[in-house]
Amino acid sequence: MDTTALIFTAVMPIFLVIGSGFFARRVGWLNEEADRSMMSVVVNLLYPAFIFSYILGNDALRTPSNIVLPPLIGFTSIVAGFGVTMLLARRLKIGNQKECRTFAFTTGLYNYGYFPVPIIALLFDRETTGVLLVHNVGVEIAMWSLGVGFILSANDPKSAWRRIFSAPVISILIAVPLNLLRGDQYIPSFCLEAINLLGKCAIPIGLILIGATFADLAKGVRMLERIRIPITASLLRMGIFPVAFIFFAFLFPFSPELKQVIIVQAAMPCAVFPIVLARHFDGSPEVALKVVLGTTMVSLITIPIWISVGLKVLDL
Repeated sequence: MDTTALIFTAVMPIFLVIGSGFFARRVGWLNEEADRSMMSVVVNLLYPAFIFSYILGNDALRTPSNIVLPPLIGFTSIVAGFGVTMLLARRLKIGNQKECRTFAFTTGLYNYGYFPVPIIALLFDRETTGVLLVHNVGVEIAMWSLGVGFILSANDPKSAWRRIFSAPVISILIAVPLNLLRGDQYIPSFCLEAINLLGKCAIPIGLILIGATFADLAKGVRMLERIRIPITASLLRMGIFPVAFIFFAFLFPFSPELKQVIIVQAAMPCAVFPIVLARHFDGSPEVALKVVLGTTMVSLITIPIWISVGLKVLDL
């Protein structure tokens, strides 16, 4: 099987699981009342277990450059994305101030969790997955400290620091030094197996909830109205940004694991979480949904292409 076909094979299950969540909501198997408790379990239990399962015993994360550089690159890439998208949103007059801020926030934030994790797990090894998780600390910090500033209102009583230091971020901050000290050698095997079992549930359940969210929000949104919003977002996120990411990885002597992470992130559509944030804060859920749906549909075709190109350019 060639590289493009293998990547397509890695991508398709993601969309099928999202589709199953969409279907489950539409037929009434998964109601909205269950979302909050399920998401709480994913964020506070399953995803931290997933993080520990991929970081503990990870040799790549015993190299200092793979601990320091990934979060720095994650932070920088998001901040740069916010800057470019905000400038273009205003120049292109995407909408009013609220809509421009929502467009910039949503388009500037690539999917850094539920899409790249299964792709990297299939294409590469657990070392690269561990580097991805550490990289995502920088993404989380940029998203909450700067990104939410575009759509932030007084609706959320939590401080920025409380939002940044979520359960996944705290798990990474604990797991990385524990891995450096080889703490996994002192944890009973049955505990590690329990952690692995819980971790395996995180991504599928998260994708099902994403599908359910799409089912809720897609009802009243007409994608063909103001279609330049998803088209512009797709050109940026799925066309221009991947070239910049791959060129950036080509210029610098990063570790192979970090280059693999950059290549996969280059191909990612916009993250889904901004839809939730746009509803919770003073943003435009309609704009966020159009951006996310548009880039996600396009990514079904472009993800295999960009990852294949990146691997060839970087000779990985």
